[in-house]
Amino acid sequence: MDVIRRHRERFEVFALVAGRNVDRLVEQVLEFKPRLVVVESESLLQQLRQRLAAAGLAAGAMPELDYGPQGRIRAAAAPEADIVMSAIVGIAGLEATYEAARRGKRIGLAAKEVLVSSGKLVTEAAQLAGAELIPVDSEHNGVHQCMRAGRRSEVSRVILTASGGPFRDTPREQLASVTPEQALSHPTWKMGKRITIDSATLMNKGFEVIEACWLFALKPAEIEVLIHPQSRVHALVEFCDGSVMAQLSATDMRMPIQYALTWPERVASPVARLDWGQACQLEFCPPDWDKFPLLKLAYQAQEAGLWATCALNAADEVCVAAFLDKQIGFPAIAEVVEETLARAPQRQLNSVAEVLELDGEVRRLAAELIQKRRTSPAGHFHAP
Repeated sequence: MDVIRRHRERFEVFALVAGRNVDRLVEQVLEFKPRLVVVESESLLQQLRQRLAAAGLAAGAMPELDYGPQGRIRAAAAPEADIVMSAIVGIAGLEATYEAARRGKRIGLAAKEVLVSSGKLVTEAAQLAGAELIPVDSEHNGVHQCMRAGRRSEVSRVILTASGGPFRDTPREQLASVTPEQALSHPTWKMGKRITIDSATLMNKGFEVIEACWLFALKPAEIEVLIHPQSRVHALVEFCDGSVMAQLSATDMRMPIQYALTWPERVASPVARLDWGQACQLEFCPPDWDKFPLLKLAYQAQEAGLWATCALNAADEVCVAAFLDKQIGFPAIAEVVEETLARAPQRQLNSVAEVLELDGEVRRLAAELIQKRRTSPAGHFHAP
């Protein structure tokens, strides 16, 4: 919204889709005057209507109000919407993003779960309709920028960087005692709770590997991950002649958001510039695969097929929620995800409805495994 605020001559907000933060939404409606506003539930819709009226919004100026999955689809598929920013955490935004792709929109893709759970379906729909998938994740956005230096056929590998999260230097044997509060203390980025925990387990980087495969038509073997604590280099692309292009910028999401909105043009942004007058050191090292097993599991899931990546995302979301609720310890996130994936049904997924069906099945399976382990006499896992 800050990017749009700074470029009102370029953009007009047609629709705002929110979850439960009615207070912030009312502020945004009054400022940006969208024609359609969508919230999570019908009860929140009534609350929003009352709050807007109390704020002095006349009946004639009141936007259309909607709620739930159908409201999100309506906003994303509307003919008036040229650009859709897909940023709903988890799989909740999949249907709306898929419909936007089917209608040939430009999609600023910030929700990696869309391609992790349904990459083949979404990218095929985008190709058929001529939709543009512009990544907003800083790493994929960096790859997108680097690839402008050459043709896809000239790319030999892509390197995604990771800060390493809060436990980069924590000995493996100490991870069993870490708390959700410690895991939520990310050293570089300010993010939502799930993505912050996924960063701590490196599952987030695994999801990015899967997403990069679909965005850039890559095989898992063509993507590498490097730990880069400074988080200045977001991605590197190596070309067949040995040249390597790197994308560097401040850790400010307004830059990739603006890039997705204005591509292929670049315009001035409020992002702080890197100060090259100060001495700095850029460190890179390979990830600890044994300490962070979910990263390897993501590579394996992408090789296995869509059912596996869909199951991986669903199981991880359930396990992260259980960890945040202190039902399981930190190492149990990876252990339960791996066990869930081993037991998940393997089948072809030919529609978004089938993806959502499998997603539900896997979530129930993961929840059952968590409950069994919590109540097991052997006491496999204990919350810290």
